[in-house]
Amino acid sequence: MTDQATPNLPSRDFDSTAAFYEKLGFRRVFRDSGWMILKRGDLMLEFFAHPELDPLTSWFSCCLRLDDLAGFYERCKSVGIQETSRGYPRIHAPELQEWGGTMAALVDSDGTLLRLIQNG
Repeated sequence: MTDQATPNLPSRDFDSTAAFYEKLGFRRVFRDSGWMILKRGDLMLEFFAHPELDPLTSWFSCCLRLDDLAGFYERCKSVGIQETSRGYPRIHAPELQEWGGTMAALVDSDGTLLRLIQNG
């Protein structure tokens, strides 16, 4: 196994968080009262219980580096995540960045920003 890091993200409610991410192809591989791990292929997200989180003031974020950014973006849209500039959940379309890469963004149901970056 190669070295890896996994983001640790807040969840106000594990059932709601799991339901949101399951629509995007993640499956639960671990859960107890304070921790949950979801996996999609080699991509892993870990969540800690944070029931008092206010999604509108959340500053949590992470980057997901994806081999198929366009496909993941389309999956987000196909499950009803709206492309908008306010609220949550929401999606932002892939755009070529000044640094030369392509990036989109997903704000999940807890207000966490996930930067979606196309692998080079």
